[in-house]
Parts: sequence; structure tokens; C-alpha cells
Amino acid sequence: MKISQALDKIDEKQLFVPAFQREYVWKRDDAKQLVDSLIKEYPTGTMLTWETNNPPELKGPHKYDEKQGAVRILLDGQQRLTTLYMLIRGGLPPYYTAPEILNDTRGLYVNVETRELEYYKKLKMENDPRWQNLTDIFQRKIRAKDVVRALEDKGEEVSRERDDLIDDNVKSIENILDREFPEQTIPVKATIREAIDIFYKVNASGVSLTEAELALAQISGYWPQARDTFKAKLTELEGRGYVFKLDFVVYALLACLHHSGSNMRLLHDQANDAPIRAAWKKLEEQTLDYVANIMQSHAFVDHTDEINSVYALIPIIAYCYQQDSHLSEMQIKKLVKWFYYSQIRYRYISQLPQKLDRDLRVIKESDQPFDELLQVIKDERPLEIVADEFVGRAISHPLFPMMRWYFKSQGATCLTTGVKLAQPMGKKYQLENDHIFPFSKLRDAGYGKENRLKYSLAQEITNRAILTQIANRAKSATNAEDYLAEIDDKNPDALAKQCIPSDPELWKIENYESFLHARRTMLANALNGFLSSITETKEAEAPITLAEMIAEGESEELEFKQTLRWDIKEAKVNKGLEQVVVKTIAAFANSYGGGTLLIGVSDVGEAVGLDHDYASLGDADKDRFEIHLRNLFADAFGQNFTASKLKIAFPEVEGSEICQIDVRPADAAVVISVADKNGLKSEKLYVRSGNSSPEMPMSEVQAFLGKRFGSTALL
Repeated sequence: MKISQALDKIDEKQLFVPAFQREYVWKRDDAKQLVDSLIKEYPTGTMLTWETNNPPELKGPHKYDEKQGAVRILLDGQQRLTTLYMLIRGGLPPYYTAPEILNDTRGLYVNVETRELEYYKKLKMENDPRWQNLTDIFQRKIRAKDVVRALEDKGEEVSRERDDLIDDNVKSIENILDREFPEQTIPVKATIREAIDIFYKVNASGVSLTEAELALAQISGYWPQARDTFKAKLTELEGRGYVFKLDFVVYALLACLHHSGSNMRLLHDQANDAPIRAAWKKLEEQTLDYVANIMQSHAFVDHTDEINSVYALIPIIAYCYQQDSHLSEMQIKKLVKWFYYSQIRYRYISQLPQKLDRDLRVIKESDQPFDELLQVIKDERPLEIVADEFVGRAISHPLFPMMRWYFKSQGATCLTTGVKLAQPMGKKYQLENDHIFPFSKLRDAGYGKENRLKYSLAQEITNRAILTQIANRAKSATNAEDYLAEIDDKNPDALAKQCIPSDPELWKIENYESFLHARRTMLANALNGFLSSITETKEAEAPITLAEMIAEGESEELEFKQTLRWDIKEAKVNKGLEQVVVKTIAAFANSYGGGTLLIGVSDVGEAVGLDHDYASLGDADKDRFEIHLRNLFADAFGQNFTASKLKIAFPEVEGSEICQIDVRPADAAVVISVADKNGLKSEKLYVRSGNSSPEMPMSEVQAFLGKRFGSTALL
């Protein structure tokens, strides 16, 4: 389909965007790259459309009328097409409202001589006729001859070659309208469900949509009003200072319904329709407001800008949802204490889905979840804050919001106005982060950008105080010595409540680094005291999870097998693989501590599941697979060993069901019968050596048996 035809179909109400599509999220650089590729006639991707006379809910005001017959639904390519519509038409496409355009990419200029693309820059473009708005060219308001005349009016001589170049370049821009976007079309017979599945598969192969966005698209397929319903609540929360994106809602639903942070596919099936609507009703009317109230009243978090990862709120939301928003004071205190440590110890800065999986499982299963979750953080890094952690740290460091929350908890006030920090404020009383020692003074004293270390000390969070906006403007670049002396005179408690040293000698700029040292110590002591005093938390055992075990890789106690009996390379059953599993079980049994074998996990630690093995057993399920395993082990080791020394389970990892076989150490050496390639059988003893299971040489068997079992007994 030509680009001009696609735009016409949008205007003629023949091409639509479904409601489950996200907002327009492209940025100006994306628009520039697209136009640059089109001008140069480079490939620019394809469109995926669905021709249907039973469309889903549509974006925009238009309502489908069956008299229209079949219409096209744009499933993939809408960011590109929306960009072109805005640049060519100069307005918004009818399926979007202004709030849904997160970045306005209109107003792109082109240099018609060099084909350089840029957004308007007055100094560069104002007196240069070569720079023209793309929209004006597309709409024929500017032609090549207009540019040439303007250049000549400025006194420039335009040669024939230059005239031709400008003319060719303008035509190459106008020709974009005739460029073809290759179109793939889903046929009319497809259902809404099938169309959304195809939409998911197309986007899952790229990086354009996150897993949460794809899940939201699936939800919107069976609940068309979902996106608008979620956005209405997010707008309400934003008015309270709690700003979230739509994917946060998806994580919250996944957490509350399935106690998962990674397996978004659990939300895809239409069977989720009623449960998701019910869960959202509870979240919307009760849980989200309850959590916001707790965070504001007990944790002193007035805005999500203060949080380094808002996903720390997901376990809290799941817990409050689970408890029907009725928490005791002690439960709230433990929750708040864990939240603080999750922030200052970077709990969710990396591996978000995996960490949420673990933490949400604890929320679901533990009687004291936040004791256990705090122990998880403690196992990873020390809880105690030390003074050196402040050295060179800028306001982006999570210790800074922790300082703010602590100051608010102590009833701290703005140093200048005396207004309490812990209360809603009008615009001019918004909180700002002011340098105690003005940077202009520090720069003159040698703490400028010329010296990286010194500059980091000038920007250190220990050189920051919390002021209202109006106070910050009034303070300007006043010397710290004079400013702090005035505050100490008018309101001496104000300095102490923001942990600012009271020794006037430290306020002198020549003693600046001594001031930093003193305040680091004050802050570390104050924050540690505050955090420990919130409430006592019990020392909890936090066992390692299966996902964490897998991430650590194979070892003397852990081995992975991708399949039990299906040969991936040959694409057929290979019973020799079963003997490898038997050998591994025997080696674990002969070791001092036993071990764990995971089937359905690749050598590189990817959970791939058991589908191949299930299929090899006649579309079996885990029950039939377990029966097959136990028969295999009973033949190799006997019923008594299989029943007493092997524990078989089928946990889910990253959305895939795997088989976990825990092997207890044997009471006597386990020897198995192994056939060679000629079918001749012999008895062999296997042991663990690192992450492999080699055969024990006959010359070493007797010594091994005596050392490991205290005798030469064999099983």
C-alpha cells in the first residue's frame, strides 16, 4: 500500500487502530530516522493489517457500523504511520487525542540542498532559505523554485547544478507519498482472538513492545475498555503525586492474581476476563489508595519521584490486596522498613521479573513476609549505612531520598521559611534540593569541573539541604557561613533536624571537606538509628530459590538436562539419554551430600520445559512422565532406593514446567549395569567430580568405598 493511500484510508475511515494499541511513543530522533530512510529509499519495515467485518473496540471517536462492511485494522506499523500522518498532514490522526501523543514529532525541517534533517533552530535556520518545514513541502506550499528564488534574493548565485540538486531533493521528499509500505494482511475469517495472537507473535520477535505492553494488548482484546479504565485511575493517583505507567498496572494485576513478576502470558487468555475485572475493581476502589496512604503517612513518600524503583510497591500492593487492606500497625511498620531498605540497597534496579517472582512467592506463602524479604536483602549486602557511602554521591543516589524521608519523619522544616517538609505544598512551596555551600563559591575555591574528584564533592548529597522553592530562590548564592548562622539564630532546631553540623568553624569554606566528613557521620548514625527503631524484625531464614540455583550454574550438587529421552539434534527418541540420567542419579547418590538433577533446563541455564519429553510419551502430562521416571529408576536401582532416596517434583521456572529430582546420599555404594555398543553389560560405579559424573577407575574403587561408606558394600 502506498503511503498516500494509507493516509487517505485513515481520513476516509477505512483504516483504524484498535483500542488495545498503546499510545504514540516515538521520539523526534525516531521520526528523523524514518524520514531519512524514506528519502534515501532504504527499507522501512512492513505493515500488518487485519481485514475484518467484526473489529474490536477502535481508538478514537469513530464507532464501527456493520454497514461499512470489512475495514482494515492496523496491528503493526502504527508508530511509523502516525509519524508520517503528522509530518505530512500537519495534524493528529483521528484515532489519537493530544494526551495520547507522548512526543509531538511535527515541525521537522529539511535542508533541501544537503538533505540534512533537524528540528527548528532559530540561529541555524532563520536566515537560510534552504531549511524548510517538511509539512510545507508535502503540502506543496514550498517548491524547489521558491527556495532558489529566495537564495537569489539574498544575493547568492545559484548555478544550474545547484538548482538541479535542490529540485531533485525536493522531488525525493515529495516522492515519499508514492513509497510502498509492504502490507501483510490477516484474512477476514480470523477472529479477534487470532488477530491478537498474531499481533503478539509479531511484536514478541522484536523489541518494540515490552512483555507488559503485549499483555495489556491481550487484556484489551477481551476487555476493550481496560486501557482507558486503567488510565483514569492513574490520572487520579498522579494528582496525589503517584505517577505510574500502564505497565505498572499490568505488573500489579499479575502480582495480585498469580503472585508472579515475570510470566505475563498468564494474563493473555480470555479466561482471565472476569478475574481481571474483579481484581482491578478491588485495586481501583481499595488497594491502590490504601497503599498510597500508607506510603504518605508512614513512609513520608509524597511523590514517586522520590522512589528509585516504583516496582518496590508491587509486593506491597500484593500484600495489601491479600490482606484486604486491613494491616495492623506492626505489619505497616515492617512493610515500611523493608521498603526503605529495598530502595537504599537497590533491590529492583536489575533482574526485576526474577526478583519480583521470588518476593511475591514470599508474600503469598510466609506468615511474616517482610521479615523474610528483609533477610533476602541482608543476605545480599549489609543493611547498616556507613559514612563512606556518602562520599561523592550525587542526588540521584538512593540515600538522598532516604535523607528526605528521615527529615520529614523528624518534623524537619524548610531552613528559611519554617514550613514543615512533610505536608502537601503549593507550587511555590515545592521541595527543592539546595547546595548548602553554593556551587559558585566552591567552584572559585577549586571544586569546579576541572577536577573530577573535587567536583563530585561539591555535588555530594551531604552538601544538600531541603528547602521550599520560594526559599531556594531567596537564598541564592549566600555564603554558607552567613546563611547557616542566620538559620541557627532564628530557628536552631532546623539545622539539627536536617543533620547539619552546628559548629560554626565547619561552615567556613576553607573547612568544607571537614563539614562533609562531619555530616556524613551524623547522617549515617541518624539513618541507622531511625531504620532500626521503626520496628524489630525477626531473623528469618531465606532459602535459595530454584531460579537462583539455576542462575549459579551446574556444580557438584546440581546438573541440568535439557530432555530425558528426546534427542534435540536428531529430533527423535534416544533411550541412551535416559541412561545418562540414570548415571547422574547414581553419581549423586554416591556423593557425600547427594544432589539435584533438573530436566527441562538447557546447559546454559535456560528453562525450556518438558514438552518434547511429554510428546515422546504420547502427549503425556507430568503424572505419566513421573510414572515413566519411577519405572526407569526402579529398574536401575530397585524400588526401595527409588522410594526412599529420590524426591521428584515439577516446579515452574520462567513460565516453563521442569522436573526436579532431589537425590539423597545412598547408604551403600550404588553400582549400575551399563551395556556397551555390542550389548555386553558390565557394572560401573559413578561419582561426582565438579559438574560431571565420571566412572570411578577400578584401581580406586576399594579405597573410595572404604572412605565414603566405611565398607566395600555395594547396592
